[in-house]
Amino acid sequence: MQNEIQAAGRDFFLTTKRRISFYRSRAYSAYPQLEHAIFTRNGGISRAPFDSLNLSHSVGDDPAAIEHNFQAVCRVLGIASDQTVACHLVHGADVMAVTRANRQPLMGYFDGLVTAEPDIFLYLRFGDCTPLLFFDPETPAVGLTHAGWRGTMKNAAGATVAAMTRLGCNPANIIAIIGPAIGPCCYEVGPEVITAAAASLAEPGRLFQKNGRVGHAQFDMWAANWQQLAAAGVKQIIQSELCTACHTDQFFSHRAEQGQTGRFGVILGLRGGAQ
Repeated sequence: MQNEIQAAGRDFFLTTKRRISFYRSRAYSAYPQLEHAIFTRNGGISRAPFDSLNLSHSVGDDPAAIEHNFQAVCRVLGIASDQTVACHLVHGADVMAVTRANRQPLMGYFDGLVTAEPDIFLYLRFGDCTPLLFFDPETPAVGLTHAGWRGTMKNAAGATVAAMTRLGCNPANIIAIIGPAIGPCCYEVGPEVITAAAASLAEPGRLFQKNGRVGHAQFDMWAANWQQLAAAGVKQIIQSELCTACHTDQFFSHRAEQGQTGRFGVILGLRGGAQ
C-alpha cells in the first residue's frame, strides 16, 4: 500500500509492507541499486510508551521486542540483519567510513557513517534529532548522519560531505535528504543553544524566531542543516518537512513525549552489483 503524504512534500511517499510503515524518497527510488527507508513508529510489537516500532536499546524497552522489530524492518527491505552497521550516537560530528575490512555491527562512538561498498547498510535511530541522508550516484557512495542541535553546531552535515569526498565523491553530485525531525514550530530552545549558534552558525539570526519568552526562541534546525549542506557544496537538497513533535502518530518525539518514548530507524545502503 502506498499513500501520498502532502505534508511531507512531493518527494516523499509512505509505504506499508507487512504492517510496517516507512517513507521513501522519489529521488532516491530512481536508483535501483539504492536501498533506503525512513521508518515510522508503526508496525512493531513494543508496548507503550515505546509503541510500537521502537528500534533503540537505550530507552528502557524490552530487548526481545526491540530485536523482533529490528528483524522485521530488515525483512521488509529484503536485507540480512548482519548486513547493517550502526554506531553509538554521541551528539558530535565525527564520521566513520565503513568498509568490508573494518565493518562491525557497532562501529564505535560516532554520529555519522559513510560507505562506498555494496551490501553495507547504514542504520541509525532518531527521536527528534535530524536524520541526514546522502547519496552520490556517480561514485556511488552513501552517508547517514544524526544531527541534534549539538551536532548541528559542530557542522555534522559538512563533516559528512567531507567524509564522502574522501571516498571520491564530488559534493555537487550528492543528493542530500533532511529527514523527519523536530521543526521550528515545536523546537523551543534557551540561551545555551542561542549562544552556541551565534558562535557556530552563519547568519544565526535567520534561524531563530522569538516566541515571547525572555531568553528563548524557536530554532529552525532544518534550515541550519540546509545552510551547512549548501555551504559544503551540495546542490540537491530535499527537505522532508515533517516535524516529529507535530506527528507523534507517525514518529517518536523525545520533546513532545517528555522523554518517555522510543526511536525510529533509518536504513540506507547500496545493493550488491552497484556500478
